[in-house]
Amino acid sequence: MFASLTEKLTGALRNLRGVGQLSEANMADALKEVRAALLSADVHFKVAREFIDRVQLQCTGQNVLQSVTPGQQIIKIINDELVRLLGEGTTELAPCRPLKVLMVGLHGSGKTTTTVKLGKFLKKKGSRPFVVACDIYRPAAIDQLEILAQQETLGFYGDRTSRDVTAIATQGLTRALAQAADVILFDTAGRLQIDENLIAEVKKLSAQIQPDEILLVADGALGQEAVNVAQAFHAALTLTGLVLTKLDGDARGGAALSIKSVTGVPIKFIGVGEKMADLEVFYPERLASRILGMGDVVTLVEKAQENIDQAEAERMAEKMRKADFNLEDFLAQMQQVKKMGSMQSIMGLMPGMSGVQLPDDSDKQMKRTEAIIQSMTIQERRKPGVLNGNRRIRIAKGAGVKVLEVNQLLKQFEQMQKMMKMMKGGNQQKMMRQLEAMKGRGGRPGF
Repeated sequence: MFASLTEKLTGALRNLRGVGQLSEANMADALKEVRAALLSADVHFKVAREFIDRVQLQCTGQNVLQSVTPGQQIIKIINDELVRLLGEGTTELAPCRPLKVLMVGLHGSGKTTTTVKLGKFLKKKGSRPFVVACDIYRPAAIDQLEILAQQETLGFYGDRTSRDVTAIATQGLTRALAQAADVILFDTAGRLQIDENLIAEVKKLSAQIQPDEILLVADGALGQEAVNVAQAFHAALTLTGLVLTKLDGDARGGAALSIKSVTGVPIKFIGVGEKMADLEVFYPERLASRILGMGDVVTLVEKAQENIDQAEAERMAEKMRKADFNLEDFLAQMQQVKKMGSMQSIMGLMPGMSGVQLPDDSDKQMKRTEAIIQSMTIQERRKPGVLNGNRRIRIAKGAGVKVLEVNQLLKQFEQMQKMMKMMKGGNQQKMMRQLEAMKGRGGRPGF
């Protein structure tokens, strides 16, 4: 979502390299471009103006520290201001148990899905979540929540006959407590736009169940409209937090940079994908780092710890060290990496790699590679040398690809095995020549 903003910000700051001191003169053009970048990202104009004023005030007249360039110094200042804009520090959910959470929002914001995502997230943290279906208007809303809750083994209550939302919520709360749930999530009805009936219903529901948290699920792709929605809900309900969804999309992302400053309500979670695991705690300093193209190593490590089995990773590393790495091992390694998210999202977390755009079909290519290996027998995966012409034709048909793709995969794997053997033998110079040769032929180490 922030790729365009990252590109424009880094471009604006590039001109400050080599300058000995930050002054009004050499800052004017750069900050003008930064302001334009913020506005083009759909950041609220007042927020953008105040942001630039604060940055300019801090930068003007500052001597550049030894071994630090003006570009690096202003990036530090802008990073600090972005963190301030997004909301300093982490914001946890209320610690009380049982915890009652009222989920509110408009149609299409991903409220029902986010309710289950939050339940799954809290379950991994050791809680016993229970979801209550309070949306009696949208067709199949109750069915959707029930199916998703079953998939994630969360407690569920819904009533398809009652039209009394407060009665449903009260009965759901009773059921949840009877099942020893310590987190109860209420999925409320939405509208295409804010209206009096919606506000009246959620206010009545809130008065009935007395929630500990009222979270607004807002579509991050709405831009400034998401800010307006947050203001309206906050005025009626006094929100305790926000969940911004669809931050993995290609929208401009101005809502994330404006919403905390305009509403005063902290962002607590962000949705970064369609899978149930694609919900992250919001850390302002991490998002600021991503926006400035500096990656997010902490989140990358956390994703690896959650999705990659340490014992398996150590076993793989040992096999690679001994040059005993086969296609079966590669398949297992690739499947673990896939759990961390798309290749583009992983690249975005690596310092200096957020601006690198992978081919649109990079994830599809990974799926094709996976299909090719899965179409092989165990013997063929462990000893690719047995793959003659007939076997390769059979594998290509099984994977739904061309024989050429099977041949390319096997050739690249053979090159990788050669490099492992060079590393084992300590011949790093020869390995580097091999890598250069692969690049020259258009090969892709690591597939």
